[in-house]
Amino acid sequence: MSDTQLNHSTDKVAGTSPSEVRLKAAAAGQAARLMAARTTEEKNAALVAMANALNAEAASLIAANQEDLERGRENGTSESLLDRLMLNEERIASIAEALRLVADLPDPTGNVVETIERPNGLRIEKVSVPLGVIGIVYEARPNVTVDAAALCLKTGNAVVLRGGSAALSTNKRIAQVLRGALAQTTLPPDALQVIEDASRASVDEMLKLNGLLDVIIPRGGRSLIDNVVRNATVPVIETGAGVCHTYIDASADAAMAEAIALNAKVQRPSVCNSMETLIVHEDFAKRGLRPLADSLLSRSVELRGDERTLALVAEAKPASEEDYATEYNDYILNIKIVDNLDEAAAHIARFGTKHSECIVTENEEQAVRFLNEIDAAAVYHNASTRFTDGFEFGFGAEIGISTQKLHARGPMGLPALTSTKYRIYGSGQIRG
Repeated sequence: MSDTQLNHSTDKVAGTSPSEVRLKAAAAGQAARLMAARTTEEKNAALVAMANALNAEAASLIAANQEDLERGRENGTSESLLDRLMLNEERIASIAEALRLVADLPDPTGNVVETIERPNGLRIEKVSVPLGVIGIVYEARPNVTVDAAALCLKTGNAVVLRGGSAALSTNKRIAQVLRGALAQTTLPPDALQVIEDASRASVDEMLKLNGLLDVIIPRGGRSLIDNVVRNATVPVIETGAGVCHTYIDASADAAMAEAIALNAKVQRPSVCNSMETLIVHEDFAKRGLRPLADSLLSRSVELRGDERTLALVAEAKPASEEDYATEYNDYILNIKIVDNLDEAAAHIARFGTKHSECIVTENEEQAVRFLNEIDAAAVYHNASTRFTDGFEFGFGAEIGISTQKLHARGPMGLPALTSTKYRIYGSGQIRG
């Protein structure tokens, strides 16, 4: 961004002062120019300093987090959402460790992706570079504040974070801690900005900050993502809500199917890669659905199903079309019984969000068909959908799970936060 653009962006308009969003985005733009010149060693040292600061300030982070939890309980926030919001010493240590893991990962910027030698003597290099200033809009998971900062700073980007109002106190304190750590390094603290305006207006303004933000990444529920995709004029990398399915085929091993289904639903139901609908082949349903349902019910999972499910599991409630399209993030599970893989695939195509889908089967042909034909960012054979995660994929932290097909798809680690540019070396060539 040029000085002229910066001055224009911070001018007073109609007698009013520039907003917090605009001021912080402009400051991030200045910092982005400095970030692009920082070495891998400098960036790694900053990440380690940030990790150390989080551990050192665990008590103050938990205190700030308690403010958010108490406010959430007063407002009737569900226990599953409070779980997403809650910080304790163990979670803070895990978040800090993710920073160190990102520091240990290869730096994807500055790499020569391709070299072209032209007949006229021009040498053209395609080089990986930061995206610039990344705006991230997300909901009540304070670990996202740290994960996003880690990934963006490691890749030489500046970042403007706008978290949900439910985590406002926590995010403000995290930002203070991380920016304080950056001030002791060679990285500019202004490369990390957290918007404190919790109103809808601050999100709406971010979506229109062309020239100040290079890209917007939404991370959260379907309504948030849909709002960003529909209304942004800044380019968007779409991350998706997770209506994820597990299909238990006729040949599935019952013990394996139960273990995978339980893990996908109850290990942490509040996250986007948890299972929302269990699809069961008719043949397996006759022999294995009742004991599997018992296992789910014993873990306080509410079951909803189609007519064939209700005939086998009396405790289940009727499932509606809306139920099959819902990301519950809770102890609620839909069940659908089908005659074959084609029917299962049609259900997934109709109700899925192209996030994570699983088949449990001992039939290799069915597995190959599922992996090839199901349109999703991550498809699994005999493994829980809970593995769709940047850490589990070896990326360190993640910026989100992209369900689109351009630029990035699936867990978005460091390479997803880079672009390319061409460097051309000549010796006086001109075009005739």
